[in-house]
Amino acid sequence: MAVSKNLKSKTDNENKIFHEEWTEKYAFILPSFINAKPTCLICNEGVSVCKEYYIRRHHETKHANFKVAFPPKTEARQRKIEALKGSYAYSSRILVRGLTSQQKVTSASLKASWVLAKHNKPFVDAEVFMEMMVKVLEELDTGKSMDGVIGSVKQMSLSARTAAGRIEVLSDAVQGAIIDGVSRANYFSLAIDESTDKTDVAQLCVYVRYYDGKDFKEELLSLIPLEGHTTGDVVFEKLEEGTSSTQHRLFRQLVAESEDATDDDLLLHNDVRWLSKGKALDRFCVLLNEIKAFLGMSKSIAAADHLILLEDEKFMSNVAFLSDIFGHLNQLNLQPQGRDKTLVDMVEKLESFTRMLEMFEADISTGRLLHFSTLKRTAGEVTELMVDFIKKLRANFNSRFDDYSIPKDIIDFIRDPAVKIADNFSSLAKATIPSLDQAALEIEMIDFRTTSVVRDPLRSAESLCAFWVGRLCSEEYSNLKKVAHYILTMFPSTYVC
Repeated sequence: MAVSKNLKSKTDNENKIFHEEWTEKYAFILPSFINAKPTCLICNEGVSVCKEYYIRRHHETKHANFKVAFPPKTEARQRKIEALKGSYAYSSRILVRGLTSQQKVTSASLKASWVLAKHNKPFVDAEVFMEMMVKVLEELDTGKSMDGVIGSVKQMSLSARTAAGRIEVLSDAVQGAIIDGVSRANYFSLAIDESTDKTDVAQLCVYVRYYDGKDFKEELLSLIPLEGHTTGDVVFEKLEEGTSSTQHRLFRQLVAESEDATDDDLLLHNDVRWLSKGKALDRFCVLLNEIKAFLGMSKSIAAADHLILLEDEKFMSNVAFLSDIFGHLNQLNLQPQGRDKTLVDMVEKLESFTRMLEMFEADISTGRLLHFSTLKRTAGEVTELMVDFIKKLRANFNSRFDDYSIPKDIIDFIRDPAVKIADNFSSLAKATIPSLDQAALEIEMIDFRTTSVVRDPLRSAESLCAFWVGRLCSEEYSNLKKVAHYILTMFPSTYVC
């Protein structure tokens, strides 16, 4: 019995040793402080027992998609793990600085405020939280050794005002880190849009995209209260006010500004709210018989007039056509959405849709209606107005490429370095980015395009950004790196807002 007991104890102790490979396998680390528990880098939760079974169960249960997004033993997973470790280390530096008794109390107060904010709890709940901690500690141990701990808890200031102040401290620290990263970057771009908070106050939502030396980052830079009209001039004025302490460092590096505001001079302007009309038209066509039946039962004159209109074949043909074309536009609108989308992605989708419009024009002109299912289902009449509409839409999309201040040859090269480029490519790049060394760029281009190791990494890269970051990590192609980072730093739209 004694031997068995000793063996069991030894096994338990061995099982409680944290193995370094668990960090790569399960995104867990063991913090360096005393009595630390294995902590998940993804959600910052700890497991009670330092055993692989519990760590694996937590990872597979709560983060099953992590291995899909970042497959094991890949460079992408390693970069993600390092980024998570960096974020954890940074947050630890902010929250854990306790040297004196009072500093420890302040640190605990910050952590309590962090928990409240993370769970979207009102600041007034902080005082209830403190009362709960005191009662728990008193119940756990009434010995004198706990008096100091309970006294420290009682000293913690967790009023609503203090909690709000703690959140401001944390917010300033995070914003300071972002501004520091942006100021170190060669270029950055802004995505700006108006939003409204729960108190119905208009806020200017400002996101920043920049390259931090390892990867491209998209972060919320600021929320600035707005009053009155939100023209481009007002937006820029508010942005200057909101970043007045750092603008001298930042705006000199601004390469693009993507806004949803009323101003003809903006680089990109997307008003996508009208696309909801396409969904309404589609639903209207699906429920057409029910709508007719409802109008037929109504005794009002307006209902009778509407019913006559719905019985008009030409009118309903136009409705069916608009339902189909708006459906295609909705699909286009969804494709460039999501985080980490680039200007190259958007141009690619616009090019693809422009070619589709040529196909749509031929499809409707010949009466096949393969891509106009609603119009075909209703046996509607194809009119010259429909054909003319698609022609004008195609001309509109062709003209969109003229709005870019970036030459399309440069965008095409970033998308595919092996593509045929203009003879004056280096001149176009120099005009776009004056700081480039044009002579060095031309030499880099020749070497880069003739090397045999470009195509395979481009095909195998998880994204376009990953290719350029991985391939151009050295200074061998420093000027090409500038061009790529300049383009890939740009926001393609205000979707991130």
